[in-house]
Amino acid sequence: MISEERILPRPIEKEMKISYLDYSMSVIVGRALPDVRDGLKPVHRRILYALHEMGLRHNKPHRKSARVVGEVLGKYHPHGDVAVYDAMVRMAQPFSLRYCLIDGQGNFGSVDGDAPAAMRYTEVKLSKISEEMLKDIEKDTVAWRDNFDGTLKEPVVLPSILPNLLVNGSSGIAVGMATNMPPHNLGEVVDAVFVLLKNPDATTGELMNCIKGPDFPTGGIIYGRKGIVDAYSTGKGIIKVRAKIHFEDEKLVVTELPYMVSKSALLKKIAKLVRKEVITGISDLRDESDREGMRIVIQLKRDAIPEIVKNQLYKHTEMETTFGIINIALVDGEPKLLTLKQLLWEYIRHRREIIERRTKHDLRKAKERKHILEGFLKALENIETIIEIIRKSKDVGEAKDALIKKFSFSEKQAKEILALRLQSLTSMETESVKKENEEKKKEIERLSAILTKPGEIEEIIKTELQELKKKYADERRTEIVDAEGEMEIEDLIAEEEVVIIITNQGYVKRLSLDEYRAQRRGGKGLIGMKMKEDDTISNIFISSTHDYILFFSSIGKVYAIKGYQIPSGDRHSRGRAIVNIIPIEGNVKAALPVRDFSKGSLVFVTKKGIVKKTLLKAYKNIRVNGIRALNLKEGDELLGVKLLNGNEKIIVASLHGSACVFEEKEIRHMGRATAGVRGMRLREGDEVVSFEVTNEKDILTITENGYGKRTSLEDYRLTRRGAYGVRTIITNERNGNVVAVMGVSEEDEILVSSKYGMMVRIPVREIRRQRRNTMGVRIMNLKEGDKVVSITKI
Repeated sequence: MISEERILPRPIEKEMKISYLDYSMSVIVGRALPDVRDGLKPVHRRILYALHEMGLRHNKPHRKSARVVGEVLGKYHPHGDVAVYDAMVRMAQPFSLRYCLIDGQGNFGSVDGDAPAAMRYTEVKLSKISEEMLKDIEKDTVAWRDNFDGTLKEPVVLPSILPNLLVNGSSGIAVGMATNMPPHNLGEVVDAVFVLLKNPDATTGELMNCIKGPDFPTGGIIYGRKGIVDAYSTGKGIIKVRAKIHFEDEKLVVTELPYMVSKSALLKKIAKLVRKEVITGISDLRDESDREGMRIVIQLKRDAIPEIVKNQLYKHTEMETTFGIINIALVDGEPKLLTLKQLLWEYIRHRREIIERRTKHDLRKAKERKHILEGFLKALENIETIIEIIRKSKDVGEAKDALIKKFSFSEKQAKEILALRLQSLTSMETESVKKENEEKKKEIERLSAILTKPGEIEEIIKTELQELKKKYADERRTEIVDAEGEMEIEDLIAEEEVVIIITNQGYVKRLSLDEYRAQRRGGKGLIGMKMKEDDTISNIFISSTHDYILFFSSIGKVYAIKGYQIPSGDRHSRGRAIVNIIPIEGNVKAALPVRDFSKGSLVFVTKKGIVKKTLLKAYKNIRVNGIRALNLKEGDELLGVKLLNGNEKIIVASLHGSACVFEEKEIRHMGRATAGVRGMRLREGDEVVSFEVTNEKDILTITENGYGKRTSLEDYRLTRRGAYGVRTIITNERNGNVVAVMGVSEEDEILVSSKYGMMVRIPVREIRRQRRNTMGVRIMNLKEGDKVVSITKI
């Protein structure tokens, strides 16, 4: 019967509050949240330590999982065996952990969602990389505590040179809070630690130059960067993860899935949605995955549009998932929301403490050994006397006391001397003791310097991490792409003026404007681009790395990317295929740099002389796959697009040397997906080759054979749109056909490029002003077979 003295009356609400708080803290600290230092929860730490104590290194045979689970339960973790086995299984799954901490043998489940075999069938041991987490644990590097029954000691945390919390992530639901941290690439994390060690004031943006974003073991594509930036800056963010899909012979092929998505469940869901006609355009679905990797084949119907099917899969299935990042971990025993920089600092702080404790341990051991060696050397110098003392002593205790009294040995030295074997008295052994004593002296100096000299511990951190990276780092698996309408982190991109060059065969590159120096009229020019055989430059213009570049295709679609997203190159490089940057249909016919979509209009001109004017803001939100820019009549194609700022004149020039000049107000504004009106009437065999929007005093006309001239705009008779126009330059055998017209002033410079990739930069004032119906002067010297293809104003 309970005595009255032990009964304490207390209001139930107060007791519930206190008890629930104790319970919640127990769950938070002891079960659900990882320690920021080694990235482990108690159950995972106990499993790894038990494997270490059992001697199950990576180069030893596997042991039955049931045996290991029993060891963990009996010594360190008095909970359910299923919980321990489940935790152990996850550490052995290459599709769950970016870097597996356990080497498993047997069925440990699959990406299909298959359950692992029972623990009596599977076998485990430590993986090679997990041994890096336990390295130096015997050197007093970490604190220890009693196990649940006080019979054994267990580590509070592991020394872990591996930045496990970042590279493997963690997830758990506590009381009132949860953590969900994604895995990362080891090489990128190591590089970020180097940056922070070099510059403690490094910004999140600078760290993201190293760590691009999460790197999931199953690969996939992270769609958009905003969630990554949010998570790294604040500790919380939401990222969108997509399957990797490519088009192949009338079918979509899936090679990678989002993290933690079951392949078999996904296939069942797709089949169900196809039957319900939620997803259309799929005729067959099969799993062709094998040992070589994942391969889900989605056969398309004959009339299906691949991009539409792909978007339906992203919208209605787990081909697209969201991953909510919550960087909560235990810091000094308390839960804390951490930014990327804080996570890296906590790792550095942990490694500093480990290296300092390890160094102190090694220094203490080295001093103890040196003390013994000094005793040996002193004993060897007086060996005859010592042997005599030992002979005369009745027992070991008397001999020890006599040695201490005679030679002032310490008790440890005396014990070690008495334990010496006779073979140690040889001259060779004497030299060996002297050599070891010198080595210990140097070791003590080295270890003392680590503890006293500033920056030494940081250098050791770098050296050890460099070795870790060399042994275990691998290529990034998860690709990161920009979401529609989302900008990259422009703070990391220098804004500068660049030249954008596009070729007829669809190659593009950007390069610094400084690559081209000004030359005199008639110069041969510099190589502006290494040309592929039968390729020519089709478009060249000046832009900024921060401008949007609108690409207009020959079939009337428009696409948009930022200037810095175009790969940079030098004058001798070919550039990159545009189709590898944007999914463009048709050939690029115009490309415009745009900074502000709120002002101005676009004017479109086709080869058959059709013109259209549309407000620029109609093209502000352009999807990744492009949008319709204008409707084209059969047999026509887009020639070009230019910006209008209001009250300008439009000059439309034809192949055979005619030019039609009219006010831009002659064209009314039309909607985006419209066809336009007639701008210039053409004679048989003629077509529009160039047009200009200008208020400049002069019009520059260039022909394909490198000739050109300036003509006053006043020489051109203003007409209404739809006229045949007037002569702008004589086209004959010497000049060839017209290539381009451009409004210029005396202060301008132009860049003229040829189909062989030559470019020349010329001040406009060096080009002679002539009347309309003349032949012009030589602008650029061309090699045999070369032709001028474009001009641009600098």
